[in-house]
Amino acid sequence: VPGPDRWYPFIFIMEIIDCIIVALSCRAQGPEWRHVEGPHLMLLPEFTSIPVQGRAGVLHTRRAGQGPALLLLHGHPQSHVMWHLVAPALAQHFTVVLMDLRGYGDSARPQDDVSHAVYSKRAMAQDALDVMQHHGFTRFGVLAHDRGARVAHRLALDHPDAVQRMLLLDIAPTLAMYENTSEAFARAYWHWFFLIQPSPLPEALIESDPVRYVRSVMGSRHAGLQVFATEALAEYGRCAAIAGTAAGICGDYRASASIDLEHDRADRAAGRQVEAPLRVLWAEHGAVGRCFDVLSLWRACAPNVSGQSLPCGHYLAEEQPDLVLREALDFF
Repeated sequence: VPGPDRWYPFIFIMEIIDCIIVALSCRAQGPEWRHVEGPHLMLLPEFTSIPVQGRAGVLHTRRAGQGPALLLLHGHPQSHVMWHLVAPALAQHFTVVLMDLRGYGDSARPQDDVSHAVYSKRAMAQDALDVMQHHGFTRFGVLAHDRGARVAHRLALDHPDAVQRMLLLDIAPTLAMYENTSEAFARAYWHWFFLIQPSPLPEALIESDPVRYVRSVMGSRHAGLQVFATEALAEYGRCAAIAGTAAGICGDYRASASIDLEHDRADRAAGRQVEAPLRVLWAEHGAVGRCFDVLSLWRACAPNVSGQSLPCGHYLAEEQPDLVLREALDFF
């Protein structure tokens, strides 16, 4: 029987073919939300898919469990599937709501505007609030990674009555990261500066091979690609190939380098801070922990902060799911 290395080229080819088929289908059907029978259903079979009409299109959400409400937000270049090793266990204790951010996964991909307000974290935080209210919750906990954690930060600032507690994975505050950017950080987080370049160059390069883009970004981190489930990688590739994804991703990052910084500076000038109890976890082998004093930067933004590093790279929930689960159960 051939070993796994012998089968890998065939699996990779099939994933590319699948992504091409999905991309062609999406171009034919338009950018609106579609229910997709894909790997995400195999990974999280106990979660029910529930489309929610948002302010800029339909948002893809999934729900399972009973108990206090807990919203999980994903990062780039992923989807809600990144929680597949953590969410089922959390659903034994909480009502867990997963959602794809606008521009990602199977959620709407609205066209960006000149100000990038469409992909501002303020607009994306409003999406999150609307989703939770649709599910019947006005107050809830938030567990979020990467881009989703930046949305969660804005959610806690703009809607403090909605966020009970917040656990963020592998980020420092956006404004602080830009203001303290070093050569080491710029080299490690090259995509921050690539994705904000004027359209259409970044979009065109991503669209030329979206699967390669996903694998290059994720595979260049500490753990490589071997830590990710085959089904999860296939799902990230499928979603990256949906028409409008590249523009949505670029809109997200362009907003973070422009209008989001304006909102953050206004909060700082007004003395607004995160009121909810905040815990932050970062990767021992990641660029955020190497390049920034994570706890110090967060303590300048929130009075009630704790945190520590975990022995892994950037993708904490897939590299160290047991530790992330333990932290979430202890914190929430």
